[in-house]
Amino acid sequence: MADQSPLEQFKQVLTGTSRAIAHEPEVELAFTADAPTQAGKNFRVPMPGRSLPVEQVAEARGFADSFALRLKHHDAASHAKLRPTEAIAGAAFDAIENVRVEALGAKGMAGIAANLNQALDMRLRTDPISHAQAADEVPISTALALVVRERLTGQPVPPIAAQGVDLLRGWIEEKAGGDLDALGLALDDQRAFASLAQTMLAHLDLTEGDIEPTDPEEAGDDSDDEQEQDGDDDADGEGETGQADARAEPQPDEGDAADSEAEESDMDDMADGDGEMGDDGMQPVTPQRRNWDDLPQSDYKVWNPKFDEIVSARELADEDELNRLRAYLDQQLAGLQGAVTRLANRLQRRLMAQQNRSWDFDQEEGMLDAARLARVVVSPGSSLSYKVERETKFRDTVVTLLIDNSGSMRGRPISIAAISADIMARTLERCGVKTEILGFTTRAWKGGQAREDWLAAGRPALPGRLNDLRHIIYKKADEPWRHARRNLGLMMREGLLKENIDGEALLWAHNRLIGRHEDRRILMVISDGAPVDDSTLSVNHGGYLEQHLRRVIEMIETRSPVQLVAIGIGHDVTRYYKRAVTIMDAEQLGGTMIEQLAGLFDEE
Repeated sequence: MADQSPLEQFKQVLTGTSRAIAHEPEVELAFTADAPTQAGKNFRVPMPGRSLPVEQVAEARGFADSFALRLKHHDAASHAKLRPTEAIAGAAFDAIENVRVEALGAKGMAGIAANLNQALDMRLRTDPISHAQAADEVPISTALALVVRERLTGQPVPPIAAQGVDLLRGWIEEKAGGDLDALGLALDDQRAFASLAQTMLAHLDLTEGDIEPTDPEEAGDDSDDEQEQDGDDDADGEGETGQADARAEPQPDEGDAADSEAEESDMDDMADGDGEMGDDGMQPVTPQRRNWDDLPQSDYKVWNPKFDEIVSARELADEDELNRLRAYLDQQLAGLQGAVTRLANRLQRRLMAQQNRSWDFDQEEGMLDAARLARVVVSPGSSLSYKVERETKFRDTVVTLLIDNSGSMRGRPISIAAISADIMARTLERCGVKTEILGFTTRAWKGGQAREDWLAAGRPALPGRLNDLRHIIYKKADEPWRHARRNLGLMMREGLLKENIDGEALLWAHNRLIGRHEDRRILMVISDGAPVDDSTLSVNHGGYLEQHLRRVIEMIETRSPVQLVAIGIGHDVTRYYKRAVTIMDAEQLGGTMIEQLAGLFDEE
């Protein structure tokens, strides 16, 4: 122990405490500079500073305690079967269950209660409820969870969220006051608690009428299918439930993303819009129920583009922070880097094979052919032999990697995307292929300055896109890899990843490529969801962003010299792009990128 740092000692103590709370000896705990997460028995909690500041230590303990309590008191399978399918109701149901689990742990344990409060404060600092000025800006799931917490534990709503909760408190108390009182009677019984929660959500008109709770024991053999359709609630119980908004902006609910993955407007089916939701229930959700056959036709427009920005990664962080973030990225992906590098070397061999020199021999001028000098020695009367290099058919090429920097990419996917892009750029540079790396997100959640400008203008109908774009240049095509290497660490930065407006990002990257002089121009898009911007979708029709994306893709694929390929991470992008592949695990990303590029280079 004498050789260990205080941080490592704290980690060991925290791991032991988590194992004791969860009654699970196999719990493993690690620190992260990203959003805290739980994947089964593996916990990742916020990393405190080296001097172990008291507040940061309490935050780490709070998340560790929350994950351990969830492991002990929460049944993910039962939760999946009982979870409502409606978007807001599902998010609220998740949040209320998390409150139940933490209330069980806090009861009679003052230390755990204090730690959980510290973690909650950390979540709320980046939740929209902390700056809501009107009722329609308050995430219902967050407000309802805080009111339920108040009833179950007797603890008041944290001051940072009190104003937001008060905007909805009257409505909640009026419609579900009796339900709130009943929840405390079933704290120890997850199934009974869930049944009462369902009734409360129905009384709040968040579900379609009274719901008959599904009994897990009566579900029979269909339970697995139901759990799949409910949308990865394993992630709710043991996967992503810890992805609270700590030291990062709140991530957009995957329910919104799934909502936006609706079919094209000419399809016969109606999209129900009930996708999977964020797990901690502390994020904004806007359900978009849409009849895709009846969507109004309108041209895509932007309310006010003056707040958009195209920015270099170096402008968003100073040199010290970029160095720290890059070191963290390398540390996290040390194992992955070897595997992807081997694949990259394979791509390099394939590209170099296409660029191999070929020669015409026995020429009258050119380079002296040393291999035929022996002929002159044997026969002095023989003339010298020359060779001339033949032109190769390998076309001058530039590749742009356009990476989705939305909140749903947070964690492992964005880390793997960053390191894969880094290795790809290095490999292609060796082969004489220039590479540009771009990212796209927004400057704010639920609209930024553009939305404020729209509100000040009196909220005109159908305003178009209402958020402020942030397009990031990580590496320019003509920039050497060694100069841009640190920039990719910026993807690990807290709060960078927000919402995604794919259509405009795709057009931006495409237009940059069109201005290049290379013969072959390749654009590779890496994304894990359909376009989602809550502020835009809430005031335009539900397919607004998706229709624009489809139009941009069609234009590029049918009229542009740019070769377009897409990789979807856990999201079917083949419905948008003609050349696309979907992977279900981010670990496959590096190999898939290389194979897709190799396929393009192999084409005539």
